[in-house]
Order: sequence, then structure tokens, then C-alpha cells
Amino acid sequence: MRTRTMKQQVLLALCATSLGLGACGLDVPNLNNPSLESFQERPTPAAIYSASTGLLIGNRAGVSAQAGYVAQLGILGRESFTLDAADPRYVTEMVRGNLDPGSPAFGGSNWANPYANIRNANTLLAALDKVNGVSDAQKEAIQGFAKTIQALDFLVVINTRDTNGAPINVGGLITEPLGEIESKEAVFAHIVTLLEEAKGHLNAGGDAFPFPLSSGYTGFNKPKDFLKFNRALAARVYVYRGDFNAALTALGESFLDTTKPLTLGVYHTFSTGPGDVPNALKNDNIYANPTLRTDADLKANGAIDDRVTRKTASADETKYDDNLKSDLVFTLYDSQSTPVPIIRNEELILLRAEANIGLRNYGPATEDINFIRTTSGGLEPRTDLGEANILDELLKQKRYSLLFEGGHRWIDMRRYGKLDQLDKAGGIIHDKFPLPKSETDARQ
Repeated sequence: MRTRTMKQQVLLALCATSLGLGACGLDVPNLNNPSLESFQERPTPAAIYSASTGLLIGNRAGVSAQAGYVAQLGILGRESFTLDAADPRYVTEMVRGNLDPGSPAFGGSNWANPYANIRNANTLLAALDKVNGVSDAQKEAIQGFAKTIQALDFLVVINTRDTNGAPINVGGLITEPLGEIESKEAVFAHIVTLLEEAKGHLNAGGDAFPFPLSSGYTGFNKPKDFLKFNRALAARVYVYRGDFNAALTALGESFLDTTKPLTLGVYHTFSTGPGDVPNALKNDNIYANPTLRTDADLKANGAIDDRVTRKTASADETKYDDNLKSDLVFTLYDSQSTPVPIIRNEELILLRAEANIGLRNYGPATEDINFIRTTSGGLEPRTDLGEANILDELLKQKRYSLLFEGGHRWIDMRRYGKLDQLDKAGGIIHDKFPLPKSETDARQ
């Protein structure tokens, strides 16, 4: 990914980071920047540690923006609608038209940010070979951390591009030929390789990271605990690939625990503090799809699923046209400092149910589904689940449990060939983002 728009090296080592992960200017368009050269050729321990923490800043870039990963995939999965009078493309393009690969804010989005961060990690990993004053265990911990973050960034790319594929080889100099577009399967295989390599590094990474992580990693900010996060991500990827035995193994090494809060997990953090980035999902332009209310199950007392009342609320009706309107808003991000989940305990329990469904272990899957129904939704357990209906029930539980957290509904329905079951809202359901025009132009 070295097109003209991507040929901007990002040197997070030079950012002034803090425990709160205050933001900094990330793009360094001058490729002859002497500070970058210094980092590559004569890295110091302080620069290595700062670059490591900086990967968290790059990884969260674009996640919570109005035109970012959560909001855009929310539209495509019909969890949400963005009704912005100043920019009708949220409806005319994302709901009703074709995704424009020439627009980095729409069809060409969710590409530049993750690839910039992947290159940052490559630069960091290469610099580890030249730094003095960093112990072998610390180098292992940094490698395990950086490769896990790279896997997350590649996951954003392939979740959005799906069968369009994506480049894997994004290292090297900008004068070298562009890496070829690899298949979806190859990209997922590369993600697995990164996560498994990271596991080995983290096991050898000692008792502590030599750099600070954000508060979103509380409880996972030591190599042995971060490894549980790594295994949780691996379980998600293995389920996506249909490797259900590997998924169950990874879940057994993760932080899945039905005795712990469903909110336990790892999060992107935000704030309105100077130099930091707010969570823009707290947004008057973003509305919840009213089908969330009409499709929800009812509790024994006739009240609606607790997840609906916990995550949404009624608002004054906003009408876009005859086919698209909503009087429902999200409340799960109640301030611009609310964190956004990367992965949490509730998803892991549902991933275990999904893996067991894939292996036809319907008894254990039913137990996990009913645990989520009762614990998170306040619903009665189901006693009629079996081969004919258990997958649909699992997908419904994921819909409400992981609502507006990271495009889960769109990704899940696409994986099972069920996109046609989503609410079209007078438009069409996109199955993937196009490759950005700048990327395809560079290959002509």
C-alpha cells in the first residue's frame, strides 16, 4: 500500500504519548524526515517505547468517527442510519447507491488508517534489531504486542473488503513495486500467522511491557494478560474462517468467563481533553434502526429485551423520506469519552456458542445462548433450540449483544449468506467495500 496517498510514513515514535494516549499529529509527509531516518537507523529505547504506545493511537484512528468503521458498518448492517442534512451520501450512497471508491470518506474508507498503522508496526519491528538497551524479554513483548495490533488492522481491511481481497506485503521502500492484491483467504491466513507468532512472543515477554498502554487495556496490560486478548481475537478469526475446533482452543486460552461481567474486555479509549480524540458516535446525526425495537423478543412480563432499553431510547421523530425514518437513538455511547469495545466477554461466550453450533454440539451452544438471553437480555431461556433454528437464534443474540460496536451484524449476516434478510430501508444491501480508486489506479 504505497500509492501516492499512502506513501506517507507515520512515525509514532516521535509523538508525545501519555498514559491517557493523548493524540498527536500522525502523518509525516516528508519521507526524508531526519527524525524518521534516525529512528530507523539509530533507535533509542525511549523512541521504541513511544512508537509502541503510538500503535494504539493508529489502531483507533477512524473507529469512532461519524464516517468511521463502527458507524459505516452499522449502516450497511442496518443497525443504524446517519441522517446528516449536510451530507446526504450517508443515505444516497451507503443505503441507496453504489459505494464510491474514489471517496476516502465513504467507499474508499477503512483503508488508509489501518495500512498506515501496519507500516508503523513494520518500522517498529525492524528498528528492534538495531536498538540497544532493550532486553530480549522486552523485545519479545514488543513484538507480540505489535503483531497483535497488526492483526487487528488487517482485520479491519478484510472485514470491509471481503472477497475483493487486499495487499499483505506493505513493507519495503516506496520505490519498490506494489504488493499484489491477495485473496480474502490469504489475508485471513496472514492474520492467523500474526496472532500465532504474537502468542509465542508474548509467552517469552516477561512480566511487564516496557511502555504504557491506554486505560482501555486495564487488566490486559501485561504480556501474560495481553495474551488472553490475543487469544480472544484469534477465536474471532477462527470462527470467521470456520475453524471451530481451533476457535474453541483459543477461547479456552482467552478471558472468557461466565462468572465475570459481560463488559470485561479491551476497549478503544477517547476523551475531550486537549490533543485527544472524542468518541464521535455520541452524535445527533446517528439514529438507531427502529426494527431493533420491533424485532426484539419480549420478557416474561411483556417488557422488551433489556438490551434495547439499555442501548437505545426514543427521540423526536426524524424523517428522511417515505422509506427511511427513525425515532430511535443510541444511548450506549452516552458521552464523547465513552470507550468503544474491541472485544469483550459477551462476544466470547457467543463465539463459543457459534463454534459449537458449527461442530453440531447443540447442547453446549444452547447453554451459552440461554446464558446471554437471561443475563444480558432479561429473557426467558429457550427450550426448543436445535439444528433447524439454533443458528438464527445465535445471530439474533449477537445482533442485540454486540449492537453498534463494530459492524458485527453486517459481518455475521454476510458470512452466513443472509444479507438479504436485512432491512433494505428502500435501498440496497452492500456486501463489501470496493478497493480504493487510488489503489487500483496505481496498478494500471
